[in-house]
Amino acid sequence: MPPLETIVNLAPRLKRKEVSPVELTQACLDRIEKLNPALNAFITVTGESALAEARAAEIEIARGEWRGPLHGIPVALKDLIDTAGTRTTAGSALFEHRVPAEDAEVVRRLRQAGAVILGKNNLHEFAYGGSSLVSFFGDVHNPKNTAHIAGGSSGGSAAAVAAGLCYAAIGTDTAGSIREPAALCGCVGIKATYGRVSARGVIPLSWSLDHVGPLAATVADAAVVLQAIAGYDPLDICSADVPVPDYVSSLREGVKNLHVGIPRKHFYDDLDDEVRAALEQEKPTDV
Repeated sequence: MPPLETIVNLAPRLKRKEVSPVELTQACLDRIEKLNPALNAFITVTGESALAEARAAEIEIARGEWRGPLHGIPVALKDLIDTAGTRTTAGSALFEHRVPAEDAEVVRRLRQAGAVILGKNNLHEFAYGGSSLVSFFGDVHNPKNTAHIAGGSSGGSAAAVAAGLCYAAIGTDTAGSIREPAALCGCVGIKATYGRVSARGVIPLSWSLDHVGPLAATVADAAVVLQAIAGYDPLDICSADVPVPDYVSSLREGVKNLHVGIPRKHFYDDLDDEVRAALEQEKPTDV
């Protein structure tokens, strides 16, 4: 299926009422219905409430009450992030029927930004692994090749973004669980600085190491999502009480005097030829 338009491109069109949040949401739900049986990226799809949220966003935007670039944008959540009234399982039989009473702080911020919640993404059980093959709800498959793994533990979130089932997703990263699946599926994942995004309401793997962050199709889209979810949470003892910079505006400054080192020994010893070719291929910068 053709790739989705980026959040950065869609946001001004939504603001000008050229695009309908309901149309965007229904299109995502249609893609989920068609592609998710093969990918298993979603555990729970909240289609009815998502369309209700999209209709509400459309009414608000029509009244001139545009909240920002996530208003009316369909997103998804790793299924260890609490959602009030919707089950949050952590990919485990132990929590198959667990329904939280409150939203996690990151969900509250997304709702405040006007995002539409499509549902909950599959993951490696309790976020404890790097394949997303160990889940009570079945394996997650890579949208580039369903015979390959999506990575983990945020495998469902990365697969959903890469397949265009949502415009962005929220994952968690303790030891690579956003970055690895983003790399394997071909999207952008950010492990935000510790304490930058509240982890309150997120089922922990290691409270002293867990990070919450976005997955998106481009760097700019990931910056938009991070802008919405970052900030101090006085009810989270690990949250950092420091100002949130303007991530989106900073992208316009470009990268200056940056050198990237590639450790060839060890990492190149048993490297597949196609991976080597992809790594060494020069591409123009696209945020």
